[in-house]
Amino acid sequence: MTPLDDLAFFQRLAQAGSLTATARELGLSLSAVSKRLQRLEARLGVSLAARTTRRLTLTAEGERYLARGGAILDDLTELEESLGDHRAELSGPLRINATFGFGRRHVAPLLSAFRTRHPRLEASLELTNFPLGLADQGIDIGIRVGEPPDSRLVARRFLVNRRILCAAPHYVADMPPLEEPADLARHPCLVLREIASDYAVWRFRRRDAPSEERAVKVTGPMASNDGEVIRRLARDGHGIALRSWWDVHEDLGTGRLVELLPEWQGVRADFHAVYDRRRHVPLRIRAFIAYLEQEMPGRVPTLDVPPQARQGESRP
Repeated sequence: MTPLDDLAFFQRLAQAGSLTATARELGLSLSAVSKRLQRLEARLGVSLAARTTRRLTLTAEGERYLARGGAILDDLTELEESLGDHRAELSGPLRINATFGFGRRHVAPLLSAFRTRHPRLEASLELTNFPLGLADQGIDIGIRVGEPPDSRLVARRFLVNRRILCAAPHYVADMPPLEEPADLARHPCLVLREIASDYAVWRFRRRDAPSEERAVKVTGPMASNDGEVIRRLARDGHGIALRSWWDVHEDLGTGRLVELLPEWQGVRADFHAVYDRRRHVPLRIRAFIAYLEQEMPGRVPTLDVPPQARQGESRP
């Protein structure tokens, strides 16, 4: 094995976080992975990691080898990508993290089509309820909702999104008056319970005056921890839901759901593709994000944003 092979192996090992996970990803036996790490440590004359089959913790020397080695691999990737003939040949691992609902409906089919175009990629999609850390989980691209709080990440917005207050037409026909957000207290609301609570707080901004915001505590006789379930309950007429544009735009278009209080808009919840800041971003990462930006408008119609809401908006 060459030193570059060892660098790439150790990078995969550190990202996987354990000998067992590395063996599974590389299609090797656990003993083969363990022996290769031992040979690498013997060649370097230092211990790179304390390990069990379930967990791997890098030593100070291992952290240094990973950081400096990663920079060398990035330089090599940048060199190869700059040679022209390799520009269309995307290869290597591409690990993406997204939430379950959006990941299943949109990220998965787009990743499938992208991988068909670039068969040398090793693509992986991790779906979770809450975002995974990029560096510590070996994630290349995180799909995040709202403004990413971590300034160490680069964020590219690829979908403008906001919450939509909606209900089924047959519920709307017989419902009590609904003229402002405070009136929701008199309605059965379909609560998405992501944390333990007897109520949810729904926030709205007036369409013609975005600085005017209202927060309303809502409750109802039906709840779920799954957004797809909430959307179905709303379509069945069980009450009012607050769902994302990407999730309900088809139902709004067909009339299965109707928007309520259009003068009071749910808060923005735009989608961003985020990745770690680094001197060179691999072409496979840049290419997939560009593909998201290109293809998403064909899957989710562009959402109109009031001019007042666009003022002062920073571009990721």
